[in-house]
Amino acid sequence: MSDLKITLFEIELFWEEPQKNRDHIGKLISNAPESDVMILPETFTTGFSMNVREKAEQGGEKTLSWMKEHARASGSCICGSVMISTAEEAYQNRLYWVFPDGSYEFYNKRHLFTFADEDQYFKPGNRHLVVDYKGWKIQPLICYDLRFPVWARNNPQSPYDVLIYVANWPSVRQTAWDKLLPARAIENACYSVGVNRIGDDPNGIIYKGNSMIYDFLGNPEEHTANHEGLKTFLLSREKLLAFRKKFPVLNDADRFEISD
Repeated sequence: MSDLKITLFEIELFWEEPQKNRDHIGKLISNAPESDVMILPETFTTGFSMNVREKAEQGGEKTLSWMKEHARASGSCICGSVMISTAEEAYQNRLYWVFPDGSYEFYNKRHLFTFADEDQYFKPGNRHLVVDYKGWKIQPLICYDLRFPVWARNNPQSPYDVLIYVANWPSVRQTAWDKLLPARAIENACYSVGVNRIGDDPNGIIYKGNSMIYDFLGNPEEHTANHEGLKTFLLSREKLLAFRKKFPVLNDADRFEISD
């Protein structure tokens, strides 16, 4: 029953400069503390751009190879999202979860941010990803997904332990970020992790980070706000399971059926 050590990358992104972002983040990974999981923000190679024709990667292959290289070298899982183009000539905001052995899984963002016309450029995902790693079940989601609790609802028969959101969440809606992350932890009896970028972009959007971890009671851990840096935390599976045994709230949860 091992603990899980995770590192949150609260970083500034270079607008539409994939190689510059990979180089910068690669240096951070090389100097990061030993971790089980390293979590990067949403669209970490470009920022939240809609310039898909020029900046979306074919299959995400270049960044995926880069993630594999760093996962092997660091001995950590690495996750974060990238905008990609597919063989079907569609674009997706895709989160890659790369294991230290080079294998990987992916999740395509379900809820597209119509306020920024994301739905005009990207195809929504239609399936969850739950990763099994070192005895932990981890469900990664992307940014706007945070506002939709049914999509994140835990499964009482096979519950996940950690819910992760990678994001480009603007400071103008910071209150929603700060309140919804602990809400997801409480209602799903899990750890809730939010990793957000900092800085600004050419659209005048300001990001103040406030990357956070909340435990299953909604209690916050230490965080970094509007300051580039890495934060490493240790999640206790023993405490999580003890809480679920003492207070089996998931057994009384409503059952939802999701359809397109």
